[in-house]
Amino acid sequence: MPYMTALRAVPPPLDLAELARRFTGVDARELITWAAQTFGPGLVVSTSFGAQSAVMLHLVSEVAPETPVIFVDTGYLFPETYRFAEELNTRLKLNLKTYAAPMSAARQEALYGKLWEEGEDGIKAYLQRNKVEPMQRALSELGATAWLAGIRQGQTSHRARLRPVEQQDGRYKIHPILSWTEEDVNAYLARHGLPQHPLVAQGYRSIGDVHSTIPTTPDQDPREGRLLGQKRECGLHLPLSPEQSASLRSSGL
Repeated sequence: MPYMTALRAVPPPLDLAELARRFTGVDARELITWAAQTFGPGLVVSTSFGAQSAVMLHLVSEVAPETPVIFVDTGYLFPETYRFAEELNTRLKLNLKTYAAPMSAARQEALYGKLWEEGEDGIKAYLQRNKVEPMQRALSELGATAWLAGIRQGQTSHRARLRPVEQQDGRYKIHPILSWTEEDVNAYLARHGLPQHPLVAQGYRSIGDVHSTIPTTPDQDPREGRLLGQKRECGLHLPLSPEQSASLRSSGL
């Protein structure tokens, strides 16, 4: 059944190179303010309620509080993640929109087994079913023309090449904290009295599904704690071309 798509005004074509010159290195609030003014009700933000998600959610709650916050629930998140999501949702008064696969996690396992244990093809199917499809449905149903994401250049090789504003699958992607370092993130959390995910204290620095996330040591890349596949992008932040869809063989956000 096709998605029910909300109607939104389509923004005019944007000069991404000019926007890169304008917004590289500027305050994150300035970019979010521009996005809210440019895209209006077509603007959304995504969150995984991961280790440091409070940063982007706090920024959006201050600058553009009516922005829909898309949370993709795989059904396999840590109990601490669900409680952390409730804490931030209550504290920041988020306009939270939770999306999940049409088929429950229990039913998927009964019919298909534990897909994440069935090699690269199984992992790709798992991620497509539980992450990519719910996100694409959310963007469609909410009529999104632009998407705020709290990804940073230091997280993966793909993200290192991104600009503050990009295009992905017919929508604009805006990255307000793209150039932030780990120190920048921690300083912002401390300055505003914001919590990190409770599992950070146990050594989890990149947090996804309970069956495929492990703690890491300080000398490791945080995303070495994400065990799905050979790459580190789950597909939510990649264009869905045939070539880049191959990167669905990866860990989650």
